[in-house]
Amino acid sequence: MKTKINWRVKLALLLVLVSASIYFILYLIFHKPETELFYIGIDLAFVPLEILIVVIVVEAAISRRELSERLEKLNMVIGAFFSETGTEFLREASRFESNTPFIASRLIMDASWSREDFKKIIDELNDLEFSFELGSGESIELLEYLREFLILRRNFLLGLLENPNLLEHESFTDMLWAVFHLMEELEARKDVRSLPPSDYEHLAGDLTRAYSAVIREWLGYMEHLSENYPYLFSLAVRKNPFNPEARVEVID
Repeated sequence: MKTKINWRVKLALLLVLVSASIYFILYLIFHKPETELFYIGIDLAFVPLEILIVVIVVEAAISRRELSERLEKLNMVIGAFFSETGTEFLREASRFESNTPFIASRLIMDASWSREDFKKIIDELNDLEFSFELGSGESIELLEYLREFLILRRNFLLGLLENPNLLEHESFTDMLWAVFHLMEELEARKDVRSLPPSDYEHLAGDLTRAYSAVIREWLGYMEHLSENYPYLFSLAVRKNPFNPEARVEVID
């Protein structure tokens, strides 16, 4: 059976042959083997420095590029989440969260928003304690809606959790687990209309955990769009779940 030589081995042999040929030609021209040996020794002494440059400098540059590419793919995953699930989840759940009036007043975004604007609102939200009161008629309708809404997106959420790029974004992974757990809690109850007060309180805790995680990831994603993709940011602003006046249609 014929053995196939790897292209790297062929390249290495070719380079060694070229190098040896050059040294031999120099010997034929100058007839000074001691000088050639001296320069060969100099070259060999420089090899560790060349390895250092390749390993540290070049490898670092390649790693940064690969990390940038992975983060870009991750942002595509995050965008898919908000298109399919996150934005609608925030729009519906925010109607029953106690801080929504304050949040809505602070999240009327436009193209003029800068990194400082996002940092300021993120700092403000970090100081808020989100809360839901469940058990009344409308809040029960919310639970029924979220139950059906999230169950229909089970496979989509599972697909996101299986994405290897999520290893670069721990907070987004935690957010997905919080949303997935809320879905499982709602799915496990046959009828959310007749639960004891203690169970509504438990579900309120699960909803609060998921909601607070989603809104923080949403703000980070909106900042990313504003800095890198103005046209996508424009659409996201027109679909802002916290702005009741937001319209997808562009109006002068």
